[in-house]
Amino acid sequence: MSRIVFHALGRKFLQREEDMPADDNARQVIYQTLALGHHIGVIDCLQPRISCPEEGYAEWLAALPEGEARRKLAGVLRFGEIMIDASHAALLALALSRGRDAMSERQRGWSDALMRELAAMDAEPALYLMVKRHED
Repeated sequence: MSRIVFHALGRKFLQREEDMPADDNARQVIYQTLALGHHIGVIDCLQPRISCPEEGYAEWLAALPEGEARRKLAGVLRFGEIMIDASHAALLALALSRGRDAMSERQRGWSDALMRELAAMDAEPALYLMVKRHED
C-alpha cells in the first residue's frame, strides 16, 4: 500500500536563534539561501507533517473543485513527487476552502494540517513542502 506524505522544511541551518539577523531583508536572504542549498550540497532537514493512504488522498482531491490547485496536488499521483512553495499557497488554500463541504471529517483534518503549512509559507516565503509517494 502506498502513502502520500507531505514533508516540510523542519530545521534551519543556523545553530542558534541569535545567529538569525533581525533585519527582514537579511532574514529572507538566509531563508532563500537555505532553500536553495540542496543545489550546492546542503541537505534540507525535512520532517513529515501529513500522511495519508494513496486511495484516501485521491478521494480527498476529488472533493476539490476542478482547476489548477487540484491538478497541482494530483501531480504526486502521476510523478511520485511534487514541491509546493509560497507561489502555490493562495491557490491551494482557496481550493481547500471551497472543497471543504464535500470532504469527510478525516479529509478536513488533512486540509486543516495543509492550511497550517500554507500559512507558515505565507509568513516565511522560502519555506516549502515536498510531497512524495512512499511505498509501505
